[in-house]
Amino acid sequence: MFSEYLQHLLYGYYPYLAGTVFLVGSLLRYDHGQYTWKTGSSQMLSSKNMRLASNLFHIGIIVIFFGHLFGMLTPHWAYAPFLSAGAKQVLAIVIGGIAGVMCLTGGAMLLYRRLNNPRVKASSAPMDNVILGLIVFQAALGIISVFFSLGHLDGEMMLTLAAWAQSIVFFGGGAADYMTEVSWIYKLHVFLGLTIILLFPFSRLVHVWSVPLGYITRRYQLVRKRG
Repeated sequence: MFSEYLQHLLYGYYPYLAGTVFLVGSLLRYDHGQYTWKTGSSQMLSSKNMRLASNLFHIGIIVIFFGHLFGMLTPHWAYAPFLSAGAKQVLAIVIGGIAGVMCLTGGAMLLYRRLNNPRVKASSAPMDNVILGLIVFQAALGIISVFFSLGHLDGEMMLTLAAWAQSIVFFGGGAADYMTEVSWIYKLHVFLGLTIILLFPFSRLVHVWSVPLGYITRRYQLVRKRG
């Protein structure tokens, strides 16, 4: 049956294709294209509303990333003694909803700026606009999915999606079967997320690998006046 084949293709094999391109592509770009390994900030070209938009976008996307990372990959038994699936679902709706609105608002402001500010538009690569547009659309889908989640406050849908993610990451097998009864909004949200991962090495998103965490633990620099 074609629908079953497509489901296994998109949610059983495509995640591994996206993950492989993500890892190998990032490594190859770092090794062979270090001069393109940058954020490509356009703040110097136009700073109007840049700080507000950038802060909203980055704070929102960071919260969403770590929320999905720990929320989807933490086994149910690890938090079940002190947090029920329903309570976790409500927590995800509240925190994810707020972060989603922040990411969508900031991302939409940045995208509008890139498409309508002549100086910024001239310095933007096509992939800059594509990846930002996909993230904005993904944030919008996430917000829409919140309303669908209100009909699953028992947390069962969240557990199903988490089981799919854990089956993929930990090579559990039969991952696509978890998506059989999942609503189209979640399927589209997952597919678009995988596509963003696939495109990651070809965009400016690679700069996240260069987060200067070393500054946190480095020794203080002593600056003395000349005698």
